[in-house]
Order: sequence, then structure tokens, then C-alpha cells
Amino acid sequence: LPLEKVRLGWQTAPPSPAVADPDDGLPDGYRTYAEAMAALAPPRVFEDRPSYRLLDADLTVPQLTFSPSRYFAGLNVGESVAHELARGGHALRERVGDPCDLSRRTVLAAITTLTVTRSGSYVLHWRDPEKVAHAGGLHQVMPVGVFQPLTDASEADLDMWRCMVREFSEELLGTEELYGPGFDQEKWPFHRALTEARQDGRLAVHVLGLGVDPLTLALDVLTVAVFEDAAFDAFFHAMVDVNA
Repeated sequence: LPLEKVRLGWQTAPPSPAVADPDDGLPDGYRTYAEAMAALAPPRVFEDRPSYRLLDADLTVPQLTFSPSRYFAGLNVGESVAHELARGGHALRERVGDPCDLSRRTVLAAITTLTVTRSGSYVLHWRDPEKVAHAGGLHQVMPVGVFQPLTDASEADLDMWRCMVREFSEELLGTEELYGPGFDQEKWPFHRALTEARQDGRLAVHVLGLGVDPLTLALDVLTVAVFEDAAFDAFFHAMVDVNA
């Protein structure tokens, strides 16, 4: 599906998930997985940022419906079931139930993009366990980022393309997340240039589907960005080897 064909719905006050902030298997003195992780083994970037919770997905319409949430709300369940399984347990996983039932837990969508040129070149990244909270040690396509707004999780910034552009800049070019007060993404030269490339056909962006990771239950909106070779070289000739 062309990215622009996927409508994004919004629900301000959704029902609470059936399972939230479990304390199964936590060390004494910790209330949530995120609290324990922050104290005992924090990755380099570990902040409870505003995020979008996925409430409903129907790509036959096509529409994805979101609500406001926080990053730790998704991590607390997903990482707990992963560590429970590593210990040989399954009680929490059984309480969560069907991984595709979006009402059972807070589901935060990551936008996971295969970046490829028309000649067939593509980029991958290795997820340094010291830097990331999820999927450390794996190779993955790039860019990948949790669908999050610039500031508060409101309908105003509910735009997958805007989020993807920021991830292209941060992950492929190594830029910092310096989007302070007054930042206008529509006037940002990099955003304008990538958007113009989509409009004139040098870049095509499609949604391929959605997938749920069987270990952590993390959900990915699977996308592909296909660049003409000259356009890719122009945008990413300064692509970094390592990013933050």
C-alpha cells in the first residue's frame, strides 16, 4: 500500500488494556520492568517518552487507529514476557493471550523500514545491546523507530512520514534529536527534500503489513522505501558507520 493511502484514526481516551505493568518475576523493591531496567541495566537511551498506542489495524480499509500512551507502558509487558520465557515460564504470556489482540496489552507500533535502491542495494544495522532497550544483538533493516511524536502524544503530530523522516536523519546520518520549541518540521530542509523526492517519483514508500515479534510481542509496521540510486547517494552520501 502506498504510505499516503493508509489513514490514521485517533481515540483520545481508549479502554485500559487487560494486562498492564505486570510485576511477575521482578527483583524485590521494583514495581515495573522499566523501573528495574533503569536501575540495573539501562541502555544508553532510556526515557519514558510520549508514544502512540495502536488500538486497531485494518489494512483492507486501510486504517490504523491510535491513542496517546508512553514508551514504558509497552516495554513493561513486552520485555517481561520475554524474560519470563527465558526463565522457562509462561503464566504472564498466557494472561496476555493472543499477540494480535490489541486490547490485551499496550501495543506501541515501531515503523520498521527496509531502505533499498532500485539497483538492489540496501542497508542494515546491528543493534548494540548497550544502546537499545529492545532486540539487542540482532541485525535489522533501517531506519527503525517507535512511532512517537515530537512532544506530547496528540493527534497534531500523528503522521508516520514525519516520524520516518526524523529516523532517516538520526539513524543514517547520525544527527541528534534536537527538535526544541519552535521546531517546524515542514520547514526543515531535509524533510522538504525527502518529501519532494516522494512527490516527483525519486522515492516510493509503501506499507507492506504488520508483524508481531513472537518473543517480546513488539509490533512493527513494515514499510519499504525505494530510492532511485542517484537520490539515495545525494541524501545519504555522508551515511555514518555508528550512531547513537
